[in-house]
Amino acid sequence: MTSQPVSGRLPDFPWDKLTTYATTARSHADGVCDLSIGTPVDPTPAVVQDALRAATDSPGYPTTIGLEATRQAAIDWLARRHGVTGLGLDGVLPVTGSKELIAHLALQLGVGAGDLVGYPELAYPTYEVGAALAGAEAIATDSLTAFGPRTPRLLWINSPSNPSGRVLPLDHLRKVVEWCRERGTTLVSDECYIECAWEGDAPLSILDPQVNGGSLDGLLAVHSLSKRSNLAGYRCAFVAGDHALVGELLAVRKNLGLMMPGPLQHAMVAALDDDAHADAQHATYAARRTALRAALEGAGFRVDHSEASLYLWATRDEDCWKTVADLADLGILVAPGEFYGVAGRQHVRVAFTATDERVAAAVSRLAG
Repeated sequence: MTSQPVSGRLPDFPWDKLTTYATTARSHADGVCDLSIGTPVDPTPAVVQDALRAATDSPGYPTTIGLEATRQAAIDWLARRHGVTGLGLDGVLPVTGSKELIAHLALQLGVGAGDLVGYPELAYPTYEVGAALAGAEAIATDSLTAFGPRTPRLLWINSPSNPSGRVLPLDHLRKVVEWCRERGTTLVSDECYIECAWEGDAPLSILDPQVNGGSLDGLLAVHSLSKRSNLAGYRCAFVAGDHALVGELLAVRKNLGLMMPGPLQHAMVAALDDDAHADAQHATYAARRTALRAALEGAGFRVDHSEASLYLWATRDEDCWKTVADLADLGILVAPGEFYGVAGRQHVRVAFTATDERVAAAVSRLAG
């Protein structure tokens, strides 16, 4: 009897499809302007580097639950910056990268064959990966009525959205929370771009009492310091919310030996405690965003949503792969919208995380 390898259950890794276009873009005489993945390029804040250096003598094993100081820093940051109340130390768990958590969360919460997982119509591909890894069925939809009589075990929302930058309003968030609670569905909000907002109403966490009525029951929020604090290389993230759900994740993850290294937890405390570097980085991204948006619109693109996140969701109302190819000929590499679902087939995702010099080069090339 043979069984299918785990990789056979998972979707193809989308970025492998971009290889040919990347080669074209990199052959440009003035070098590539890589606006595809959205990796931070600015320095890791000095306050974080200093904290890491000070904590390098770390001979013992860390614990899965993490340092109290790390969890308290997350609680304080959520309260200070996002109005979250009622969160205790037993409702926060540091994790090594938000992608790892997102990919394994369904499995670690006991979702499996016969269960249903919902995620947005335009979505970070890892939600689908997590459902497939758990052996569950998945539905990509923005409509709660699309589930019909079925009840999902787990529902993902993502605000601000990757890739579109859309921010879900308060009334919508309240409706989703109520819908999930009526059905016993665990609601998980990916809020990794919550501090990357540019226009319109500020993004809200589902942990905000305005959204949840003062109860965290059935709710989890995922946060990352990769974008806010240029810590993508540190893999610093955390999940917070319902203490019972966090406790279940903790119980599973202890058996799996999933622990954030101690020195990185100290770095995470420094990053969460310091708002000045985040505000400075926000201003840097805002300037890059303004320049790229004007250049794209001047080149005939329409930018949809994009009120938050680190991307511009751009279209010329054509197949995304044609847009990718045309921009690659200019030495500009972007992500095809198809990576994020069929609803993205006429858009491309343009990151503004490149250096000022590379953003300026892209602006010049778009101007012809």
